[in-house]
Amino acid sequence: MFATLSDRLADTFKNLRGKGRLSEADIDATAREIRIALLEADVALPVVKEFVGAVKERARGEEVSGALNPAQQIIKIVHEELVTILGGETRRLRYAKSGPTVIMLAGLQGAGKTTLAAKLALWLKDQDKTPMLVAADLQRPNAVQQLQVNGERVGVPVFAPEPGNGTGNPVDVARASIEEAKRRLHDVVIIDTAGRLGVDAELMQQAKDIRDAVQPDEVLFVVDAMIGQDAVTTAQAFLDGVGYDGVVLTKLDGDARGGAALSIRQITGKPVMFAASGEKMTDFDLFHPDRMASRILDMGDMLTLIEQAEKAFDSDQAMKAAEKLGTKGGFTLEDFLQQMQQIRKLGSMTKIMGMLPGMGQFRDQLENFDEREIDRIQAIIQSMTPAERENPKIIDGSRRARIAKGSGRQVSDVNQLVDRFFEARKMMESMARGGGMPGMPGMPGMAGGKRSGAKQAPKGKKGKKRVSGNPAKAAQQKAADKAAAAEKAGNPFGNPDGAEIDYEKAAEQLNLPKDFSQFLK
Repeated sequence: MFATLSDRLADTFKNLRGKGRLSEADIDATAREIRIALLEADVALPVVKEFVGAVKERARGEEVSGALNPAQQIIKIVHEELVTILGGETRRLRYAKSGPTVIMLAGLQGAGKTTLAAKLALWLKDQDKTPMLVAADLQRPNAVQQLQVNGERVGVPVFAPEPGNGTGNPVDVARASIEEAKRRLHDVVIIDTAGRLGVDAELMQQAKDIRDAVQPDEVLFVVDAMIGQDAVTTAQAFLDGVGYDGVVLTKLDGDARGGAALSIRQITGKPVMFAASGEKMTDFDLFHPDRMASRILDMGDMLTLIEQAEKAFDSDQAMKAAEKLGTKGGFTLEDFLQQMQQIRKLGSMTKIMGMLPGMGQFRDQLENFDEREIDRIQAIIQSMTPAERENPKIIDGSRRARIAKGSGRQVSDVNQLVDRFFEARKMMESMARGGGMPGMPGMPGMAGGKRSGAKQAPKGKKGKKRVSGNPAKAAQQKAADKAAAAEKAGNPFGNPDGAEIDYEKAAEQLNLPKDFSQFLK
């Protein structure tokens, strides 16, 4: 959603690189580019003015003028200001001290309230709650049936005493649902209310009547993030007419420019509490302003990725796979298949890769990634016998032909998979033993045994190494000998003195973002 904004901001920051100090003209030019980027992203004009003013004021301060790297300081300022306009801190649900917590959903028709009600119910189930859905949208055709289907999908009961389609009183249904929740011991009630194609008096009055009847602990305004400035106008109208405690943004995976997400909090003063970013029932989570700001600035969202991985991955299985990588030939195609299946639980590879820092430059490649390729790989492996998965070396020509036929693929596809598996296993085993990636010469801290691709100094008489007469080559040889001695001493990072390793520097030498230093550790 924020692709255009991210690209414009990235281009703006590129112009600052290499500058030792920022002049007044540099600050004005940067502010102008940021203003244009925000306006193109459909951010409300008052928000743009306030944001750019805050950035310019801080950019002229001592924190930038005395900085060694002004470009990084400007990025830091923009990140902090983005966090501020997105709400600052993560706003969490307030639960009732006694009785069921009542959550009422409001919004226009088409915003995705009914689907979001089920997503919220599933999310609450994961928080060890026992939610109940209430079908109080009795006007839209088949709204009750849709909620029942969605409730069945997420395993949450639906209270639907009326068939809907224009019959029944939604206020009576909402009021009766509270007693039903108490009777059936549900601790959260989620009320799905009717929407309209536009804001009108009848819609507002019905929402008010339901609110007054059930006295909800939280009223959440559901808004389609793709409708741009209309989202802010509608949000303000509902705030004035009904009132609500928080906003839920739907369709964040769309191709809109994202200005609504950046404007609603600042205009209405109400926090964005949740965000839905896909069609699956699991594509829903708390809205974290700091993480969203990091995504906009192409700094990744490692915390969300880690949280999702913790939910999806079997820690015991992952530990066994890691142990097998430490043994030569221990990691099999069966292990690879299991790991791949666990990764699929995280969602699409495009979404996963998009959470990594610096992936904005590969956006086109990610968007063109064929998710079905993983299914094809899985089909090939599942067409193998258990013995072939355990020991891929026994897969000869006739076996490959049989596997190709069984998976509906070409023999060349099977050959490619097996060859790639051997290459990947060799690399992973080398890294697991503290070596490094084969074929990457001269990488301090990433070489195990003899450096692949690095020439060994020629030996003279009695096995002694000849020292080159070229001073540059002699220095290079000395450094190689020092690293080799460190490796022999059991320290593969070329650090014989035992000093602390600079992982950020290692990440830089590997041409990786500094955030990857934690993975090197």
